[in-house]
Amino acid sequence: MTEEKKMINGGDVLIKCLLQENVKYLFGLPGGQFMNMYDAIYQWGREKGISTVLFRHESAASHAADAWSRVTNSPGVCFGTVGPGAANLFPGVGPAWADNIPIVAIVPQVNTKYEGKFTLKGNVDHLTMYKPFTKYQRSIREIEKIPDAVHKVFREATGGRPQPVLLEIYENAFADEIEEDKIAITPKESYRAISKPAIDGDLIKKSLELLLEAEKPLIISGGGISRSESWNELQEFAEYLQIPVVTTVMGIGTISNTSKCLIGTTVAGFVKNVSLYADVILALGCKFSFTMGHGDEPFWRDSQKLIQVDIDPTIIGHEKPINLGVVGDCKIFLRQILEEAKKIKKIVKREWLDSLYQQNQNYISKYIKKASREKVPILPERLVKDVYEFMDEDAILIIDGGDIGVHAVEQINFYKPRPPLSTVTAIGMGHIGASVPYAIGTKLAKPDKQVITISGDGSFIMNIQDLETAVRLGLDVIFVIANNNAHGMIKYCQKVFAGKRYIDADFPEFDYAKCAEGFGCYGEVVKDPNEIKAALERAKKSGKPAVIDVKIEQSSPEGTKLMGSMGIL
Repeated sequence: MTEEKKMINGGDVLIKCLLQENVKYLFGLPGGQFMNMYDAIYQWGREKGISTVLFRHESAASHAADAWSRVTNSPGVCFGTVGPGAANLFPGVGPAWADNIPIVAIVPQVNTKYEGKFTLKGNVDHLTMYKPFTKYQRSIREIEKIPDAVHKVFREATGGRPQPVLLEIYENAFADEIEEDKIAITPKESYRAISKPAIDGDLIKKSLELLLEAEKPLIISGGGISRSESWNELQEFAEYLQIPVVTTVMGIGTISNTSKCLIGTTVAGFVKNVSLYADVILALGCKFSFTMGHGDEPFWRDSQKLIQVDIDPTIIGHEKPINLGVVGDCKIFLRQILEEAKKIKKIVKREWLDSLYQQNQNYISKYIKKASREKVPILPERLVKDVYEFMDEDAILIIDGGDIGVHAVEQINFYKPRPPLSTVTAIGMGHIGASVPYAIGTKLAKPDKQVITISGDGSFIMNIQDLETAVRLGLDVIFVIANNNAHGMIKYCQKVFAGKRYIDADFPEFDYAKCAEGFGCYGEVVKDPNEIKAALERAKKSGKPAVIDVKIEQSSPEGTKLMGSMGIL
């Protein structure tokens, strides 16, 4: 008697492939073409460790996948149904693309028999739609090709410069069946490189020579340090050669604020007084974006010598002329240059670092004094200070919003250390509105960590509907709203550049705490600066998702004014 072969459908194959990639959650909303995928999860996927997370809007789902990736350094996976669902994923895919975050967006396509017909959600060209915001797009029509497609999208998402990718699966491929033993699903080690190549020894020696000859060297630590997980190597190298370090926003946490070498973040605050005077710059995994003044004067000088290291050759020399360009992984580079540096039996003592350290300490002291004032309405600086002092040392912080985001970055290194991969913000596109889904994705990724968000009122309301998701999942995250009843950054621009002709900048009074309670959250309004920490403590003890609506003064940080003067805003 012939043994009956076990048949599986396209949904089963997809879930088997995702399990090989250690995917735990699929963030999204259901659609008709996804029924076999859902059924696979229901029948056997959950017991293997994979499940869906239902959001109330696809944009929130893609933001959650983005946050998952930022704090785990592994691709987050989101999905939305054909047509409108795929379009709604865009707001989360875009910021991930801008910040070089690997996420995998999965969308279905209608049955091939309906191609070119006016069927429901038909005739949508997902691949063209996603091309500007994804590194790679793959569409498949046959069940046999699902494993190869999954392999390729994950390889592209994580290889070289990480970025989002798109996987489109036709309904035919989901619906068809195949004998289980005819599908080959291999582990990731079998189809993509895990280790990174060594860097040319001459480039390492030349880079070290330039740094040793410099009177005022400076290291810039960017997102490439975060993605390559080379923060230990960075700190050891900087301290060994006594070189000051400035981080980009994406590089926050890559060197501890307990290290004398850390000077600050971005061109805001004290850092803008450092970048101009450096004579040799080692730029590690950074793009010289708008947060770094595009590498231009008055924050930098063309006469400065630049060593730029990046995994992507198209980034090197893109914004600022280079003296040495090194294509490679930051972790490998730092390991090799540190090894070379240790061959030199020379104690490096730099007055430049000592001077910067003392100036920076004075700057921090003055800033904290200002931020401690008990003014009403509450100063945004005071709100940020109290949140930072309240947070656990290993808490994950989510920064969302315009002016309040700049305030938060300006104080990011003043208080407790920021561990690596513990600060989440969509800086590359200046995207706002992600705090609620970022918190959900982060808390699911790191359930043992305290998760706190700081957002403006204009940004917070953009995904307020997914407070219900946080309640349903029982996630004890704390949302802090800096509420000035305005799009503060827009209002500042209209004040300075449009003669106070305000339009679409102000909001009516709104009680976010009561709204949050309607979703099942803990909610509280704070108007007294001396009540901020007490309110945070009550939120923590509630054990629920908690919304603290803090009434703040309308005022713009120095970083906003700086960007405004540069014409960036």
